[in-house]
Amino acid sequence: MHDTTALLIELGAIILGLGILGRLAGRVGFSAIPLYLLAGLAFGQGGLLPLNASEEFVATGAEIGVILLLLLLGLEYSASELVSNLKTQYPSGIVDFVLNAVPGAAAALILGWGPVAAVALAGVTWISSSGVIAKVLGDLGRLGNRETPVILGVLVIEDLAMAVYLPLLTALLAGLSLAGGSLTLLISLGTVGAVLYLALRHGRLISRAVSSDNPEMLLLVVLGLTVLVAGVAQELQVSAAVGAFLVGIALSGEVAEGAHNLLAPLRDLFAAVFFVFFGLNTDPAAIPPVLVPALILATVTTLTKIGTGWYAAKRAGVRTAGRWRTGGTLVARGEFSIVIAGLAVGVEPRIGPLATAYVLILVILGPLAARWTEPLARRLTRKAAPAPAGPVPPAAAASAPSEASASPVAEPPATEANDTEATDPAPSRP
Repeated sequence: MHDTTALLIELGAIILGLGILGRLAGRVGFSAIPLYLLAGLAFGQGGLLPLNASEEFVATGAEIGVILLLLLLGLEYSASELVSNLKTQYPSGIVDFVLNAVPGAAAALILGWGPVAAVALAGVTWISSSGVIAKVLGDLGRLGNRETPVILGVLVIEDLAMAVYLPLLTALLAGLSLAGGSLTLLISLGTVGAVLYLALRHGRLISRAVSSDNPEMLLLVVLGLTVLVAGVAQELQVSAAVGAFLVGIALSGEVAEGAHNLLAPLRDLFAAVFFVFFGLNTDPAAIPPVLVPALILATVTTLTKIGTGWYAAKRAGVRTAGRWRTGGTLVARGEFSIVIAGLAVGVEPRIGPLATAYVLILVILGPLAARWTEPLARRLTRKAAPAPAGPVPPAAAASAPSEASASPVAEPPATEANDTEATDPAPSRP
């Protein structure tokens, strides 16, 4: 069969299959990411029917998928929002890093994979899935809840930290010396700082230069600029993903909204290709040996993410129920964990199977945790509450005022949308 014909047949089958899997996931109410990963495992090396003709095209599509994921993530935030979140949420970000990155690093060292793999696995267990969490919040009708800004604040801190973490990881994976790695990190920090400064001071001018009333022109200019900047960033060993993220931050207003609407379908297509590509490069036979470590790591980091959410929501003055919902919502891992693992498989191939199993577990558990953490915690705390005291003597009962008479105004029940602690206001921000 002609190479082009085989490419078209395989590529068409892949895209059609992704569409069917996406519709199936939508009906079930779960993220499509685990189905995309399973499809890649089924048709990759060691799978049921390996795909060879489209391998190079799918690899390129996967790179574009990562770039578009980070670009559209950057479009969600303005530079001022990032700076504001960094100032107010950084204590929660530090707690998030310590509680969730340390288990991954410790697991890699215990398994004997070395310090570079430890840095990579720390990122896999640290970063929550913005895409999955955003979908879960929408599906559960919690976008207007009191705790939702806290959740988004933690995600913003994680996304901004990627601009420092990814260049550092890239330098370590490339085997650069301490001086070379430090230079790469300085270049990345300088680039991030310069982009934030330009976006804060001259964001309107940048957006005006890119803006166009013609959707076709806007699509071409934004996409071309993003791929160009990503390529330059990759050449500087800063990371193509960071370059795309910074382009998204630099654009704001109507330009950002228009570019988001135009590029969202492309993002969904190429992001799906990326997950398939990761599965294609993971041998299914390599997953069973790492399944137990993946389960242990998933259990530990589920608890640590719940703890992170509890702490962050408490700082914001959210009531107990909202704290549990915050923690449960942050459990899901997804696209960023796979991106990090994809970078590291060249140094430690076993990271790929472990990350695949880990993400499969938590991308399924994440929506369940978001829905059931708060009711389960409420039920457990009720069972753990001390039993009421014995019966009160009639004389004492007659002389003691009733609870209703002591409190003439009944306290309104807490609601999800207005779940603020009345006696525990948010502490002053540093």
